[in-house]
Amino acid sequence: MSKFMILYRAATNPAEQMANATPEQIAASGEAWRAWATRVGYALVELGAPLAHTTHVGPGSPENDGVCGFSVIEAGSADEVDTILVGHPHLAIEGNSVEVLEYIPVAGM
Repeated sequence: MSKFMILYRAATNPAEQMANATPEQIAASGEAWRAWATRVGYALVELGAPLAHTTHVGPGSPENDGVCGFSVIEAGSADEVDTILVGHPHLAIEGNSVEVLEYIPVAGM
C-alpha cells in the first residue's frame, strides 16, 4: 500500500466559499464530506483541512496556485485512488480539481 496526498484546487478559497454560502449550503457541504469520508474510511489516513495561501518563501513568483485543501489516503495504486475519488464532493463543484501526489519512501526517514 502507498500513501497519496490529495491536493484540492479551486478558483475560490474556502473562506470566500463559506462567506458566500447560505447556512443550508454549508450544512449540505459538510454532510457530503462526512458521507464521502465514511464511504472511504478504509483508505483515509487523514481527512485533512482547508488551506489558505499565506506567504511565499524562496525564488519564483508568489502566485496562489489554487490549492485550497488536502487529504491523505492509502491505496494500492493510482487507479485505486481514482476509484476512491469517484463521487468526491470537491469534484462536484464546477471548475474544481484534485492533484494526486504519491509519497516516495526514503530510506532512513
